Amino acid sequence: MKKTGLIAVAFALFAFTAFTTKGIWTSDVPHSEFGFSIVHMGISDVTGTFNDFTATVTSNKEDFSDAVVEATIQTASIDTRVSMRDDHLKSADFFEVEKFPTMTFKSTGIKKVGENTYKLTGNVTAKGITKEVILDMIYRGSVINPQTKKTSAGFKMTGILKRSDFGIGDGFPEPMLSDEVKININAEVLQ
Repeated sequence: MKKTGLIAVAFALFAFTAFTTKGIWTSDVPHSEFGFSIVHMGISDVTGTFNDFTATVTSNKEDFSDAVVEATIQTASIDTRVSMRDDHLKSADFFEVEKFPTMTFKSTGIKKVGENTYKLTGNVTAKGITKEVILDMIYRGSVINPQTKKTSAGFKMTGILKRSDFGIGDGFPEPMLSDEVKININAEVLQ
């Protein structure tokens, strides 16, 4: 009887641990990308990435319809493949990375709009200013990674931010740089 009781307690603790950690997913950075593009002089898109970021997704539903997403981006990791431009983007003219080393996103709601497609609402904070944004999110599925033996889930998120909302590049008017910045995120997260 005592042995059966111990087994029941051990099983209950295991089940509780599995349940409480089941819904927490963390970014698999080597398989993820936080990209953006902006129109230069009205004629071409200039693209870039932030290479240093972390993200978590919390969800207890298989289809992620209850997902809560949080991300922190290191602004100094901006990469447009041109070091002189990157240095300018890090300056007070744009991201002012020494004073504002991070940007954050914290979701506040999610709405299912189709099969595996969602509208993800949240707050972006950049340069000390917080604004609400809505991202289109596609859940691409989950698989067991054969190398890590962990479950991986994939998402694509797109949206538009206005740099004027955050005081980024105020000295560069619309004819030179578009106010709208397109966000393009491909994310893999691990359970």
